[in-house]
Amino acid sequence: MNTVLGALNPIALRLGPIQVHWYGVIIASAVVIAVALAVQEGQKRGIRPDDIYDMILWALPFTLIAARAYYVAFQWSYYSQNPGEIIRIWDGGIAIYGGLIGAGIVVFLFCRSRFIPTWLMLDIAAPTVIMGQGIGRWGNFMNQEAFGRVTSLSFLQGLHLPNWLIGQMYIQGAYRQPTFLYESVWDILGFVLLMVTRHKANLYKQGDVFLAYVAWYAFGRFFTEGMRTDSLMLFNVIRISQALSVVLFLGSIGLLIWRRHHYPDNRWYLAGSGQTAVTENK
Repeated sequence: MNTVLGALNPIALRLGPIQVHWYGVIIASAVVIAVALAVQEGQKRGIRPDDIYDMILWALPFTLIAARAYYVAFQWSYYSQNPGEIIRIWDGGIAIYGGLIGAGIVVFLFCRSRFIPTWLMLDIAAPTVIMGQGIGRWGNFMNQEAFGRVTSLSFLQGLHLPNWLIGQMYIQGAYRQPTFLYESVWDILGFVLLMVTRHKANLYKQGDVFLAYVAWYAFGRFFTEGMRTDSLMLFNVIRISQALSVVLFLGSIGLLIWRRHHYPDNRWYLAGSGQTAVTENK
């Protein structure tokens, strides 16, 4: 039997006093890939690359601030006693749902200011966002966070995981469920599904791709969150992300059905903005 390795070094590079964390490298890489894919798709749907770049420049800082603020707000008992650690995002501690809320506000305001169809922009971004989430979970892996309940070495080996991954799951004196991995796999599957289906003719109205993303992510997040031991809690009773997942799942499905019923003439996704959009029939 191969020897299980120890924990990996969360520091990717040291430049004198500056430490570059794998967490930041992974998140930055996810953003770069997501932006490149969004620009490529945006051009097909009649959205100028400059508009997407400008939106990203506004969205990134607000998304990061919102994600951190969300996390800190629900851990205020700790951060109120350690205010100097509030800005230490390189140690982890950003909430995806907080970031999505912040990004959604920016996208709405930006699209209104540029007269860009908001639903279309959200549709373009949705598959790349869930892909970024799937990649970003590996930042949690490097920081040994977003883990699950105590499990056994034999269980992890039974999943046929590589030894370097199993070793990283030895946290606080015990092996843990790799919930980061479960969610990452779910997110990548969602990315593949949306990428394969969104170019099908007469399948998605504008807004449907985004709502499908929300429903898919929320459904999976509900179950992975239930396995975690580091969840943000409300009144020490409710897992905040689980409660929000239920609201988002039901809300997105309900909104999709409602829009299809009450607004049957909404533009198809493939019609884009109507400005040099490339219609595809695949």
